[in-house]
Amino acid sequence: MKDKKFHPIGKPEVDVQELAEDKDFVFSAEVDVRPEFELPKYRGLKVTVDKPRDIKEDVEKELDDLRNRFSTLSAVERPAQDKDIVILDIVGKKDETQVNQYSGQALAYTIGSNGLVPGADEALRGKKASEKVDFEFKPEDGPFKDDSIKLEITINTVNEKVLPEADDEFAKMASEFDTLSELMKSLEEKVKNSRVIEQTYLARDKVSDELVKLMEKVPLPENAIEAEIEAHFKDGHGDDTHKQEVEKNTRRSMQSQFILDRISEEEKIGVTDADLSEWITQNAIQYRMEPKTFADALIRSGEINLVMGEIRRSKALTLVLTEAVVKDSEGNTVDVASVLKPFTEPEQ
Repeated sequence: MKDKKFHPIGKPEVDVQELAEDKDFVFSAEVDVRPEFELPKYRGLKVTVDKPRDIKEDVEKELDDLRNRFSTLSAVERPAQDKDIVILDIVGKKDETQVNQYSGQALAYTIGSNGLVPGADEALRGKKASEKVDFEFKPEDGPFKDDSIKLEITINTVNEKVLPEADDEFAKMASEFDTLSELMKSLEEKVKNSRVIEQTYLARDKVSDELVKLMEKVPLPENAIEAEIEAHFKDGHGDDTHKQEVEKNTRRSMQSQFILDRISEEEKIGVTDADLSEWITQNAIQYRMEPKTFADALIRSGEINLVMGEIRRSKALTLVLTEAVVKDSEGNTVDVASVLKPFTEPEQ
């Protein structure tokens, strides 16, 4: 297949013609192959993305987050309210028997965070230090799912968070800058860069769409498409609308795969050990597996070549995006190259 530069798609249909001891194994196989097509112009594609969102609110949030990191706690005598941090002793009981999973001492909790149990925030709001609160709830999961659990909570202290003033002294303490003005400029640049990253992701999708459009007149292997659709619905689920959507997505995926594979070949894009290691490390997390265990599973199943194809296509799309002309809806050029530079530097 490699000598004739065929690129098989899907599983072959094999017809065994002769299978006998001490004789050659004779068979014929029929398989769909990637269609031959002239590679269209893929450099300099033009795409438009939304203009960046206003940065003011996010800059203020960055500053507040930084101030929170240097905040202190001050005990108060007033009733507890949202954002206060209360120190709690909790005893959880089921039928008067203590449940350790819902018990603890000197637990710090931020009211309004919805991070304790359902109903806890409502029960704690308005309570003062040294008060006790009892209430019941039913866990939605875990070993006590749907059981009635009683919580006996003692509020030891109510504390409000005190943020440092945003001034030059704070800038010196919290950063490498001497003035608040310098710190704010740094935060603005950080937020602006995040906006460019957002636009780059949008541009990547738009470039992918443009590549698919270039494949509209290229005939696709219908048998392979039909086989994928049948495999998807082999359990009998799905109505006609769902099937039409799956067929549309299958065709689009195949068009994208074909043109990115051709670009990979044209640009001689390879997959390095570092590329493969990074992909395995990132995806192993999704399967809650150690990277080495995940890699071994891919090798045993024979899917490692599919993974390398996916990585190669991703690198091809990144190359096309780097050379695309990307502008926002107001005509401003989006500097996607600055975001993609770490992914497009020459391989050592």
